[in-house]
Amino acid sequence: MSASVSPECTPLKHEYDSCFNAWFEGYLEPAVAASASSKEREAYSTKKAEEFQQKCGKIWESYRLCVQKAVKEKGLDKLLQQAREEHPLTEPPPNPTQPGQSS
Repeated sequence: MSASVSPECTPLKHEYDSCFNAWFEGYLEPAVAASASSKEREAYSTKKAEEFQQKCGKIWESYRLCVQKAVKEKGLDKLLQQAREEHPLTEPPPNPTQPGQSS
């Protein structure tokens, strides 16, 4: 696991990464079995989203706040805002053409 944008956020990042990875492994395995119908998939996704919030939500929020504080302290918030204004992401970028395919 890599370090965070600020050394003081790194322990929270590692805690969140571990929580997310454990949750995601559990999400993927039964996801295939739950994909029989759209209702079943929706119910499964809702259940897993609630599970994520219970297990990792507070850790994520603590880490997010730490990163936001560090970004502001380093003056990166102004650069991020400038980048958003200069290049707003109003729609997803187009998919790049795969090698061997024509446009």
